[in-house]
Amino acid sequence: MTPTTIVESLLGAVGADGTLLLPLFNFGFADGAEFDIRHTPSEMGALTEAGRLYPGAVRTGHPIYSFAAIGAQAPRFAKVVNFSGYGPDSPFALLRELGGKIAVLDLPEAGSMTFYHHAEEMHAVPYRYHKTFRGPYTTWDGETSVREFGLFVRDLEDGVEAHLDPMGELAWRHGLYSGHRAGTGSGLRVASARALYDLASWVITSGVAEGTLYRKRESAR
Repeated sequence: MTPTTIVESLLGAVGADGTLLLPLFNFGFADGAEFDIRHTPSEMGALTEAGRLYPGAVRTGHPIYSFAAIGAQAPRFAKVVNFSGYGPDSPFALLRELGGKIAVLDLPEAGSMTFYHHAEEMHAVPYRYHKTFRGPYTTWDGETSVREFGLFVRDLEDGVEAHLDPMGELAWRHGLYSGHRAGTGSGLRVASARALYDLASWVITSGVAEGTLYRKRESAR
């Protein structure tokens, strides 16, 4: 089975009225490398790269946190060129607005759930801050210019580290996930994006984000 046949099986699962969204994250722009929306590859594995190249796929415009969208809602995602990676105009927000689901294949929460950072940005958590990155950006028309995009990043000077596995355990306890944990059965788990957002929002507003969504290095305390 090839990555393309897996993409096709996922498209079959969501159906003609559904949309498949795949992460095409690439971190070179943060280090000054050019981002070319037509050609910059995904760094998220062969399956996502197959999605980027799939006929009819569109790509959202953030140079670090872009997505491939295939299916009924692809035209809406094609219009997304969000300034901040996780912000209110991002694909994460649109996924939540559309009532989408998040599927994770055989990865722990810490290695997969970037979506929680969307909740952190929407709640303006104090352990992250907005940072702007600037670099060469090439559009679908082949025009290159220097552009700026933002991310809501961890406060590294304060020793902040992402620590998402406890959040995953909380999601399991609340019955949000269906399927299998990483390393068991198929390893595939699925949850409502809205439900995960609501749970992360509760964690943040209840003051228990430290130890659930993030932690601080002991040396920074």
